Amino acid sequence: MGILNLTPDSFYDGGKYSISESVAVNRVKEMVQQGAQMIDIGGTSSKPGAAIINPEEEQERLLPFFEAIRGAVPEIWISVDTYHSSTARVCLEMGADIVNDISAGTLDEKIFEVSAEFNVPYILMHMQGIPGTMQQNPEYNAVVNEVSSFFKERISKLKLYGVKQIILDPGFGFGKNLDHNYSLLKHLNSFQKQFQLPVMAGVSRKSMINKVIHTKPENALNGTTALHMIALMNGASILRVHDVKEAMQVIQLFEKYKSTGD
Repeated sequence: MGILNLTPDSFYDGGKYSISESVAVNRVKEMVQQGAQMIDIGGTSSKPGAAIINPEEEQERLLPFFEAIRGAVPEIWISVDTYHSSTARVCLEMGADIVNDISAGTLDEKIFEVSAEFNVPYILMHMQGIPGTMQQNPEYNAVVNEVSSFFKERISKLKLYGVKQIILDPGFGFGKNLDHNYSLLKHLNSFQKQFQLPVMAGVSRKSMINKVIHTKPENALNGTTALHMIALMNGASILRVHDVKEAMQVIQLFEKYKSTGD
């Protein structure tokens, strides 16, 4: 899953691709050419400290680009990264295929209804708190167990609404400290085993890399690659990435390793 941020303030590439439709479309085509099977498009930054924005502002950022991108890559699944049900609805009407909600319906539970109505996959992410405050001393008694309990409750609710296809995302960096993130990474396969659902890993260029090897997002590609291989070996089905070419190389190496006998 390649990331396209149409935000002015995302932690790594804010403002880079929202200059014009042609810039955004060219970036999407580049990611598809490099091997992306899904593109995740977002108009709201969710970096630590980011404010919740209203759906009108979010749609002003997203919608001018959405139709052009959908038309440019009709064969590729497009995910809309939003916690607003109204934004999800209008993007699904314009041809989006997946809803990716960092709030797991806690900010707008109508997003469950919309996902069910359009019969699309829903990415269920765990976040402690909201982006504005989530990294202010997050605490857990047992992070893997607590995330599992959260998933269990939210999955039940999604199924009551009629959502049939669910992807789990433990939410690396969303209300977790460094040890929480690595505990989740180490036990990533426990979520797939418990719930029998695909798991997405979004670690690309995040602080869980930079704090360990003392890099910044712009030079954290090597660390990202290392964690991508760990995520795949621990059961991730989807990698959400900024750097598609390099992630595809990790996947190819992993698939070769997995398919080779003793």
